[in-house]
Amino acid sequence: MTEDLRPATIAVTTGRPPHEPDQPLNQPIVMASTYVAGGDLEYGRYGNPTWTAFEDTLGALEGGRALAFSTGMAATTTVLDLVGHDALVIAPAHSYTGTLLELADLESRGRLRTKLVDITDTEAVVGAVEDAALVWFESPTNPALEVADIAAISAAAHEAGAYVVVDNTFATPINQRPLTMGADIVVHSATKYLAGHSDALLGAAVTANDELYAVLKGRRDLLGAVPGTLEAWLAARGIRTLHLRVERAQQNAAELVRRLLGHPAVSEVRYPGFGGIVSVVLASGAMAADLFTHQTRLWVHATSLGGVESTLERRRRWKAEPATIPDGLVRLSVGIEDVEDLWADLERALDNLVR
Repeated sequence: MTEDLRPATIAVTTGRPPHEPDQPLNQPIVMASTYVAGGDLEYGRYGNPTWTAFEDTLGALEGGRALAFSTGMAATTTVLDLVGHDALVIAPAHSYTGTLLELADLESRGRLRTKLVDITDTEAVVGAVEDAALVWFESPTNPALEVADIAAISAAAHEAGAYVVVDNTFATPINQRPLTMGADIVVHSATKYLAGHSDALLGAAVTANDELYAVLKGRRDLLGAVPGTLEAWLAARGIRTLHLRVERAQQNAAELVRRLLGHPAVSEVRYPGFGGIVSVVLASGAMAADLFTHQTRLWVHATSLGGVESTLERRRRWKAEPATIPDGLVRLSVGIEDVEDLWADLERALDNLVR
């Protein structure tokens, strides 16, 4: 049924109880560690109706079957477990630091090998996949906001026999659906845009391949990387407004980019043309960036992103952030507030840097 529906309708209508008399409109929070024997669930680690409501909605949006995890990193770790011992994983040099740290840890223990690439150099990436077991990338990347050619990389990877995994956290299925472009698996930090209110830790993996789904579910169940019921319920509620929140954040981001480009304190603005994340490089470097992040009033100095509120942070304050990310780069997660108020706050803080 959902194949004929648009994303906004899918987000609102999928994952609900059946339209029958006295059924609740929303999936209730099911607090259960075990179930009466004889059904599909059996035990609380294997499934929960509240998880299923979120999984069904996200799966329909992405065009596959979704699995909820306790966090985005739990989903990442489970997906990386697909590859064999000493397998080669291709990944972008600019990625979420948690992913880079996980890859480095696995490599240090001899579990796998990693090759980091410039994901925007499609020819180089295609040349690197020949011996790979898995190609993992974000598009746009965090925090450089580089965009990859998902279809071309997927085609080359499949020709080499490699899996393709795309972290779709920044774009969301409102802007792109990597499974339709050739990816085998999509992962999300559902903590971010999907849940959307900075109140739940959750992750997800989505695939249209039934065999991969079975393997991932089996690994999730054995590892115990399952979500909390309340967190899944919060995400199931939050995803209902995903399309509205993403559209508003994008509108705000586009207008802020236009204004940021003309400010003398800003030397570079990075924005892929969609989404609610903008990265700005301040002309005076790290000290100015730190001062800037502490002078805003509406914008909250905090890590993470994708909530209804606007946040910002200098990414190189984290030691794990690659040295190729400029010291003065500040990542803006644009929220859904009034854009005039957001700009007034940014402009005042930026003006203080050039006085």
